[in-house]
This record gives sequence, C-alpha cells and structure tokens, in this order.
Amino acid sequence: MEPTAGEAVVWHYDGVSALRRRATMEVRGDEFVLVEPGRTSGPIAFADLVAGDAMGAPPSFGLKRSPGWKILFDGQVPMSIATRLPRQARYGRVVDRFGLWPSVAAFGVVAALVITGVLNAPPLLARMIPQSVEQRIGTVMIGDFGRNGCADPTGEAALRALVSRVDPDDAAVEVSVVKLPMVNAVTLPGGRIVIFDGLLADAKSADEVAGVIGHEIGHIRHHDVMESLLRQLGLSVVLGGLEGHVGGYTNALIATAYSRGAEGRADGYAIDLMRDAKISPQPTAAFFTRLGKGAGKAERMLSYLASHPVSADRAARFRAAAQPVAYRPALDATQWQALKSICRATKGEQGWRF
Repeated sequence: MEPTAGEAVVWHYDGVSALRRRATMEVRGDEFVLVEPGRTSGPIAFADLVAGDAMGAPPSFGLKRSPGWKILFDGQVPMSIATRLPRQARYGRVVDRFGLWPSVAAFGVVAALVITGVLNAPPLLARMIPQSVEQRIGTVMIGDFGRNGCADPTGEAALRALVSRVDPDDAAVEVSVVKLPMVNAVTLPGGRIVIFDGLLADAKSADEVAGVIGHEIGHIRHHDVMESLLRQLGLSVVLGGLEGHVGGYTNALIATAYSRGAEGRADGYAIDLMRDAKISPQPTAAFFTRLGKGAGKAERMLSYLASHPVSADRAARFRAAAQPVAYRPALDATQWQALKSICRATKGEQGWRF
C-alpha cells in the first residue's frame, strides 16, 4: 500500500538486533511512530533525530542516546516530513560555499597567523612570568649541579668584585662557579649565572671573563632564558612539571643556542656594560677569536661553541667597540689569581647527570 500524506516508507534498525525492517513513518504533530506488521515503535520526537552524511543515499538519521538506531528513507522524502527533519551536514560545505581557491587562500592566511602566533608566543610569555616563578625555577636548577659548586672564600670575594665591576647597579644577579672541565657559562632563570671552571682555566685575563659575564647579563635583561625554555620545553617548565625533570631541563638549557638576534642583543649589552665600567672589550674579542680558531683542535671548547655560537663578526664587533680611553683591568693580579683558583678545594662530583 502506498504511503499517504504525512507518511513515508523507511528501513529501520532498532540498535538491538542486526535486522533491517521495513516500516511506515506516520507523523503525529512534532513526533512520529514507526508502524510495522505486528508492532509499533514510538512516539519519537523529530527533535531527537540526528542527521547522517548528506552524501549518503538514501538519507539516513540516527537517534540521540540510542547507539545503533537508524532509519533510512526508501525513496524521496515527502515535503511534509522533510521540513521536520534536521538538516544533514554536508562534507566540504565551506569549500562548496566559497569555492576551492578562495577557501585555500583563507586557510593559508589562518595557517600563517597561527604560525606567527606560535613563533611570537615565547617572547611575550617570557615577559609575563613573575620574577618569583623564575627564581624558583633557577633555584631548583642550580641545585642540580650537586657538589660541583666552588666556594673558596678568597675566590668568591674576587668573583663578587668582578660582577660588581661589570654591573654595579643590580645586586639581583647571582654568579657562581662550578668545577666542570668545560669552557662554558650558562644563564639560569631568576638572574643566576653559572661559570664552568674550564672557562676560567682557558681565560687569559679577568677582562675576558668580564665580557662573558656581561653577555650573560644581557640574556637576563632580555628574558632570553625563559624564552628559550618556553620555546624548547613548553609551559610544563612553568606550570609545575619541573621537579621530575630538572637534569633534563638544565641540560637542554646548557645545550641551547640562542637565536642570532638574541646573541647580538646580549653582545651589545655586554659592550655597553664594559664601556661604562671602563673595561676594555679587546680581551673579549680575543677570547672569541681564540675559541673560533681552536674549535677544531680543542674538544673541551666545543661546549661553549654549542650554546654561544662564535663568529668572526662577533669578535670584530667587540674589537671595534674599543675607544681611546684609559681602561682599567677588571681585577688586579691578586684577585685574578684568586678567581682562577676558586675551585682548588672542590673535588667535584663524579658521574653528574648533565
């Protein structure tokens, strides 16, 4: 028997059995029932139907909160029923509406904006992190150096004198030395700078170390440390994920090469500090030149080159910053010897984890 107005023939899956049954949909206001030989299902609200894929033929609909329940119309859906059914989602409807190439262009613009946001997020976020959070992270990370910290009183006094000479206006910067045979210095969050004993052993004068300290202070001033951590390790560093991975995070920071722009800004800051302190930039230029020439010969120099890329241009920049003024040594001879010997009473920790 043909369906009348307000009726349609459907195939029905009840979600319980795997049987497909033929039924007649009878509309009753905002609801319908499914009439089969010997049984009637419903009433079911049209509002509870869920549209299937519009590309499917015949049109199909599921039922909210009833997995496996489905009806498929057998033939064209009568207009009196079609107007009550939920609109079926069509795959690619945005593309179909605007066209392929306009859609591709729009998606390209969105992708470019997302990439730009990702690239610019670390610098912005780094400046928003409270100083107390930075200091907490730095305290935890510096503690991971174990018993390698050098604490000779005379050497520490010389180090404080050197830092005060380079940057007399900021007592918040903390510089320490650890007994590790690598030519390196690393800046940790919270204004902490760690100099490796290998760098002091390689340096020819306190003026060279002054340039390195000034450079690291530049990274502090420009928030390069937190930016680097955020870029490489994500917000887990800041949001409580530090405790279980301190060694890995500190190792990553030591091995991190800052961007060329960050290195350039830090060099400029160091040059300004040294100019104000009347410390010659020539020794720092010589230090960079020596590292660059010795990179292929001295394996222990590679640690500094890994985290502070050295180029002839950087050495030339320090050399060009020299002025015809009366420079004074960063430390006197006695203080310099005390600084170089700061780790003489420190045995160091074997098998450290960096």
